[in-house]
Amino acid sequence: MNFPVNINGQVYEWASITANIAGVPVAGITAITYKEEQAMEPVYGAGNRQVGYSTGKITNTGSLTLLMEEVEALQAASASGRLQDIPEFPVIVSYLTGDGKLANHTLKFCKFKNNGREPKEGDMSIAVTIDLLIGEIAWK
Repeated sequence: MNFPVNINGQVYEWASITANIAGVPVAGITAITYKEEQAMEPVYGAGNRQVGYSTGKITNTGSLTLLMEEVEALQAASASGRLQDIPEFPVIVSYLTGDGKLANHTLKFCKFKNNGREPKEGDMSIAVTIDLLIGEIAWK
């Protein structure tokens, strides 16, 4: 398999990312993480060598880091004021390169798992990291 290599071309970058939470573009996002992991284990038969493997559950994890202003706006949209009470929502992460190619990843059935603040002396902005419960990640 040959992989395309674009020497001296524009590559995916943070500045090219846009994120939508429940259909609303979020400008105050400073970081996002998401990962899909599948349980796998070797299967043994006769002899001492692996003869195959088996797969198990797929686990999705992730988090968003938002400016406090964004978090306060999300809380204001919640009837209870709790992020954890906001109904399931999708997060769409779009990456754009200079040649106009777009990659969309959709984090489906998301819920906020926590809410807190950690401001400290010298902060010129306050970033809030919130863990996500992610039902599924669509890579295309």
